[in-house]
Amino acid sequence: MTGVNVSLNQQNHEQTMEPMNCRLSPSCFDLPTLRDGECYHVFISYSSTDYEWTHSLIDQLEACGLQVCYHERDFIPGRTVLENMSDCIQESQKVLLVLSPEFVRSRWCLLEANMSLFRDCLERKPIVPVLLEPGVSIPLHLCHLTYLEANDPDFKNKLLKVLCTPNQQLQGSTVVPFQPPSIYNGKALQPLTAVNEEGLCNWDCGQFSDMEVPDQLRLVIEDHNKYREAVRIINSVSENKVWLRPLWVRVLIYIAGVIFFLFLVASCMYFTVIFKVGEFLPQKQNTYPIGIWVLTLSSFYCVPVGFIIQLGLWKIDDEKYILREMQKAIGQANMLLSEEKVLMGCRSNSKLYLVYVSLNDCKQEFSETFSEQDVAEEMFERALMFFSSGYTCCLAKKHFPFPQPSSSGHLEGGVCFCQYVSQQLSIEK
Repeated sequence: MTGVNVSLNQQNHEQTMEPMNCRLSPSCFDLPTLRDGECYHVFISYSSTDYEWTHSLIDQLEACGLQVCYHERDFIPGRTVLENMSDCIQESQKVLLVLSPEFVRSRWCLLEANMSLFRDCLERKPIVPVLLEPGVSIPLHLCHLTYLEANDPDFKNKLLKVLCTPNQQLQGSTVVPFQPPSIYNGKALQPLTAVNEEGLCNWDCGQFSDMEVPDQLRLVIEDHNKYREAVRIINSVSENKVWLRPLWVRVLIYIAGVIFFLFLVASCMYFTVIFKVGEFLPQKQNTYPIGIWVLTLSSFYCVPVGFIIQLGLWKIDDEKYILREMQKAIGQANMLLSEEKVLMGCRSNSKLYLVYVSLNDCKQEFSETFSEQDVAEEMFERALMFFSSGYTCCLAKKHFPFPQPSSSGHLEGGVCFCQYVSQQLSIEK
């Protein structure tokens, strides 16, 4: 499958819904010849919410003599969507994707896009992405393709030129089926949100669904069981690491703490009164030096103050504790996912960041640094355990807490994992 290299210009959103103010004219272009096994010049994939715009385009393309395939008319009843889609793509010269917010959100349309890009067709198909409106979030597996903008004043001519260009002349960036190219390296995937996000307490760990692999990972991770195992490792934090988890237990602890605090205050007041009123003290105790009494009373007053400080620190550390435990669990999960060129990370207890990044070169760097293979493997795993979560978040946010290293690493245009580990270790020192 081939990306189509066409320059783009943005205009106002109002122009988007009127893409054909001027009719398409094929006079300057020769229609491509359909070869054996080809029935259509283009297969158009779109969301049902964009029906009006897309069918206006279809009518004009067919008026120019192009054979257009789309699901509402050309899918055969009684066959599955996947069977129809596969056949229509293989019988078409090119694939046109109408990218809109609803197209990106719709699982069916994402699956259709996946089929267009990754299906092992009889031959590779040029992909023509059309951005229906500015600001649409482009799916990861489409982000390397140069796209047309529907509100470009010259959109109609650019589109017709591309559709009439023979496939052999459209040999741009190629996607090998089921193997995302290196251009994706370091790219962020759609983050995962905890299923219990709404009622999640700050001191608890979010629960993430392991029933099925999300769409954005389905064609990136070959072994889906590794993903499920990784999610189970993270979910286990809530069961094994969250102590005093039930809310009613924590309420009882706070009530007991308040009662204990009041008892300490009452004890301090009692001893203060005794000290002030000396006649209530036994005669032999009055002989004690005044310094001893001051030290004793100060100690009693420091106990409740220290107790209050400790409660405050416990509350603050409570939230940091669960995040630290989640990051450790994510480190273990990344030992599995790194083999699939995927890493996880977290900066909160309810969201997981995901990035597609290859660590093969970084792992080789560890092997060259440590002469013994076993030591190199152990150090690489320790690096994954303690640093992979933070590295993932930095890649996803496109921000690192240190200047860009002067030396080039293993991630083109960015900071590779071994550079990140080296910087973090130098900061800790």
